[in-house]
Amino acid sequence: MRSILTFIILFSSLTASSQSTPGQGYGQLTHPVALLLLSVAAGLLLAIIILGYTVLAATDIFRERMKKLPIILLLPAASQTAGAQSGNVVSGLPDNVFYMLLSVIALELLVLLFLLQALRVLTGISGKRKPGKVKAPKPHVSWMDRLNRTRSVDAAAETEADMGHDYDGIRELNNPTPPWWRWGFYFSMVFAVVYLWRYHVTHAAPLQLEELDIANRKAAAAKEEYLKNAANNIDEHSVTLITDAAELDAARKVFSTNCAACHGPEGQGLVGPNLTDPYWLHGGKVNEIFSTIKYGVPDKGMKSWKDDLSPKQIAQLTGFIRSLQGAKPANPKDAEGQKE
Repeated sequence: MRSILTFIILFSSLTASSQSTPGQGYGQLTHPVALLLLSVAAGLLLAIIILGYTVLAATDIFRERMKKLPIILLLPAASQTAGAQSGNVVSGLPDNVFYMLLSVIALELLVLLFLLQALRVLTGISGKRKPGKVKAPKPHVSWMDRLNRTRSVDAAAETEADMGHDYDGIRELNNPTPPWWRWGFYFSMVFAVVYLWRYHVTHAAPLQLEELDIANRKAAAAKEEYLKNAANNIDEHSVTLITDAAELDAARKVFSTNCAACHGPEGQGLVGPNLTDPYWLHGGKVNEIFSTIKYGVPDKGMKSWKDDLSPKQIAQLTGFIRSLQGAKPANPKDAEGQKE
């Protein structure tokens, strides 16, 4: 009776939906597709009623369960404009009517499947109650046993697998190795072939000593680049006395180009002070000479050379000026400043 009531409610909804569109009315339900879907729905409803009474008659337990099952009906509201527009799924049949019929058929199919499953379970329960056919539970197998494919052997099988090696009561059996070990061994064989071909036959990749040599060359290049950049990080606080002949020779050229006009080609002094005697106007220490060249002495007419010379060149020039101490140039300028 509940299924019949459901069908009546759904049929009333379809009728109300069909009558809501002016100009069509009863013609929507006389559409061939609508008649086909209604026929399928009616046939499925009849099958549900017959199968439902069969299942209800099977057992009282099933009848109680069926009474507790709620019937959920999703009744969409009648659309006031559906069917009045063009582009329907079925020509001449509103989309809401078409989809509602499909929903009814789908719902009836689900109910049929549920009833068939319930009937199958009920008949299966009666068949499992035959004596003498109770299956023993399967023994639990751990994941480690599955991974190793461990197999338990009885006394006869253990005697057959015995290889005759007995060490302090420990006997060696001819058991197969675990699958993971075999596959690892096969992989190592394939890896060995690829390794030999790549490194020793085609030489497509460097060996360990070659890799070390490549790494050393890269490190040497990086060190050289670092030292090249670090050479220009010298200031008056970190400068040290340069005595290398090649660097002093480079500083001599810088001195002749930029300093000889004021201090003389041999450092004997012209406009600027004599650089060969032990007397200094602004200090004769390495860091003091570096600072004097870098920042200049504007009051005495000496410019700052920090924008014209690099810190490395100023350090070389400082070492060259220190190397002029004790020289005996011709026509030296009189001493100025304090003696160091």
